[in-house]
Amino acid sequence: MITASGGGDTGALRPPGEAPVDVRPHEGPAGERADGRQAVPAAPDGREKAPAGVGSATADTEPARGGRFLAKAALVTAALSVAGSLLGLARDQALAHFFGAGTDTDAFLVAWTVPEMAATLLIEDGLAFFLVPAFSLALAQRGRGAGRDPVRALVAASLPRMCLCFAAAALALALAAPWVVAALAPGLPDQRLAVDCTRLTATCAFSFGLAGYCSAALRAHQRYTAPALIYVVYNAAIIATLALLAARWGVRAAAAGVALGGALMVVAQVPSLWRQLRRGRGTDTARTLTGPTSSRLRTTVIWTVLLFALCRQSQVLIERFLASSLPGGAISHLNYAQKVAQMPMALALMLCTVTFPVLARWQAEGQTLKARDRVERDVVMAGCVVLLGAAAVIAGAHPLIQLLFERGAFTPEDTAATASVMRVYSLGLLGHTLVGALARSYFAGGRVTWAPLTAMSLGIVATAGLGVLSVGTFGVYGIAAANAIGISLTATLLLRGMGPRTVPIRIPKVVAELAGLVIAATVATLLGALCARSLTAPVPALLACGPTVFLAFVLVAWFLRVGPLVSAVSALGPALRKLASRHDR
Repeated sequence: MITASGGGDTGALRPPGEAPVDVRPHEGPAGERADGRQAVPAAPDGREKAPAGVGSATADTEPARGGRFLAKAALVTAALSVAGSLLGLARDQALAHFFGAGTDTDAFLVAWTVPEMAATLLIEDGLAFFLVPAFSLALAQRGRGAGRDPVRALVAASLPRMCLCFAAAALALALAAPWVVAALAPGLPDQRLAVDCTRLTATCAFSFGLAGYCSAALRAHQRYTAPALIYVVYNAAIIATLALLAARWGVRAAAAGVALGGALMVVAQVPSLWRQLRRGRGTDTARTLTGPTSSRLRTTVIWTVLLFALCRQSQVLIERFLASSLPGGAISHLNYAQKVAQMPMALALMLCTVTFPVLARWQAEGQTLKARDRVERDVVMAGCVVLLGAAAVIAGAHPLIQLLFERGAFTPEDTAATASVMRVYSLGLLGHTLVGALARSYFAGGRVTWAPLTAMSLGIVATAGLGVLSVGTFGVYGIAAANAIGISLTATLLLRGMGPRTVPIRIPKVVAELAGLVIAATVATLLGALCARSLTAPVPALLACGPTVFLAFVLVAWFLRVGPLVSAVSALGPALRKLASRHDR
């Protein structure tokens, strides 16, 4: 399982490797900047002089990029992420077309647990949560004029050791594949096929590790294009491999595509990262790290992050373990439902991904109020996006699954089962999104904190317990409901735990806005479902359902005065008047 504001810089997103452009905010009266801060004198080269202890205003070391930069970065990230998600849907469609929702697909999906866990641990949550703060601090030290480049020293000290760990993990997974499959899905009919697929996907422990390292380093440098591109090349590789080899290799072709796609993730990012590292000052890159930077890579910090990410991903293990005892296709129905339902969550978390390096820099510099405002905006906006998406997914579940998957070996019965599971699973989307957004706030400071792991562990216990109790009676619906309840419990605990040791957000304010969004989503879901049920063909049903959900959600949220919608509607009037005045000229 992504608005932007802040800072004073209004720089545009530059392609990786392009020279920085002077985009300082204009000064107001008496030397005051447009963002309300005191203007900083310009250096002889035309750039702002950095205040003491902050660093120069270069592209690599600037503490906080402004709202326009973050908006453009979020837009580029969103566009590439949407492209990757659409290719992910095409990948799932190809899988459904060639293999349906039967035992072969179940075998591959058990093997796919390896890259799914690797993506969470090494790309999306795990490595990023401690590497982005570490690189952010190193960049801040570079800006203060350190004699030896701390960024290149950090790479020299960490990357070789991590590569050895990634390679060892991949080899261990390949050798232990029979035991891994037996532990993940003991009731799977064809375990030999799953073992073959697992050995192919085990390479992702190495390739995803390198891809995650590159992504974290580039995002800390505020380079977002290459990291956002990785799922485009990954899914394209799987689709191409299926098209070429599915008839000859069967579902093993999908596993081979996963292995190829993981390698291409690294290839897509290495040139951009190499350009950033070449800019580093200093010559002695092999020195031993000392001081604050090394503390960001302490073993305890790493384990708190990785254990949290592993605990979060264990929800998938629980679901597939319980579903393996159900009739064939249960794992597939859960998988297809999750892949579609999680698209709004992926969109909602894009902003948090873009702003995480900025939040980490502000945390490193002790700018608590800026960090608080940033987290509050991110959480509410992410909730707005995911609840709007969840309303659309629940209201149009059946025509959506029918349009996306019902062809080839995917039957109308599979459509009905997948759509029903997706409705239940979508009830937990807000919880999943809040966990992703709030966890970044806990880890942005690079300090040891066990609170996210504790909250996630309690949520997992709830998920497993409720799943065991309900799977015999409700089948896959019980598994999906347990997932939604467990992750919602984790989100609640994380929200309650925000305080002085993390980012002291104003919890009543955030909860009030999220409650308004939940009411708006409920009304929009009911109206959208009525529109979808009045039509039988999938395309007309979705064309009626989508606009209804959107308009109902926006109107109800605006009526309840929810922050993001009020700001958007308020900004719409002046924008329309400005457009009309241009037209009149």
